[in-house]
Amino acid sequence: MKALLSPSWELSTEHAAESHGQPVLVNRRTGKAFGPGDVVTLSPSHGDALAADGVRRLAKTAHL
Repeated sequence: MKALLSPSWELSTEHAAESHGQPVLVNRRTGKAFGPGDVVTLSPSHGDALAADGVRRLAKTAHL
């Protein structure tokens, strides 16, 4: 499963970092994956956030 959240981010269970079916947040430009407790910078204007919070923020504007 892959869900495109923005041009730069997707939620995926197909990345090697996923664990037991739990999706990870993947930076589409770098391929780096983040678990729910990892700190990510979604964009310079948003600053740092936990990946779980970033997914919630991105899902509000994504066309899922």
